[in-house]
Amino acid sequence: MSQNLPLAGRIAVVTGASSGIGEATARKLAEQGAAVALLARRKDRLQALAEGIRAAGGRALALAVDARDRTAVADAARSIAAELGTVDLVVNNAGVMLPSGVEEHRVADFEQMIDLNVTGVMRVVDAFVDPLVAAAGKGGPSDLINISSIAAHGVFATFAVYCATKAAVTHLSRNLRAELGPKRVRVSVVEPGFVDTELQGHMTDEKAKAWIASAKQQITWLTADDLANTIAFTAGLPRHVNLSHVTVMPTEQV
Repeated sequence: MSQNLPLAGRIAVVTGASSGIGEATARKLAEQGAAVALLARRKDRLQALAEGIRAAGGRALALAVDARDRTAVADAARSIAAELGTVDLVVNNAGVMLPSGVEEHRVADFEQMIDLNVTGVMRVVDAFVDPLVAAAGKGGPSDLINISSIAAHGVFATFAVYCATKAAVTHLSRNLRAELGPKRVRVSVVEPGFVDTELQGHMTDEKAKAWIASAKQQITWLTADDLANTIAFTAGLPRHVNLSHVTVMPTEQV
């Protein structure tokens, strides 16, 4: 790839890379010159994505990893270091949305959201913070980009646990920036509004599904590519510029 590309020489990790925002972001980062490690659970989807990136002249490494599994994430970090080099860009994107009312007692859904959206996010941070700090210490850009949601600030019936997990990601990002910013690691949190991805397809609550379907008919939603472009722009800024908190909304969503 041309060294004139904005992300040439960067080593990126994208979690939740098998679909939606993660997949689109991995493609965009690779198009702009980054070598990309693809992490998600669906191995076949990751391999197809990696093959497409390589066919376009990029570098990609597909690793089937559940972000909730501490050992698997740590093993992936070692594999990436060995095969691609020192990671200097992490897009912490894996997440799930399973709304339901608390009186329905869907404890397994609550736990899955907390385990992936909060604990999984922190497992990824833990696995890659050392290379991010090392990369920054060598004088290059270094980015931790956490994907949250406008739900971090919202109040929606039956979405209480999901909103709480995204509020945790947003506040975690603010605090990590206070810790890592002085070490020249840029920490950003991206909060999308409605984005047309698989995320809504995993919901089982019928009222929530109906509300989402209605919202999709009423306004034009963001696409995964819209978010990918925003993330790539954030990572491509000069090293001393940190776009720390980005809210990306459909124009019609209020």
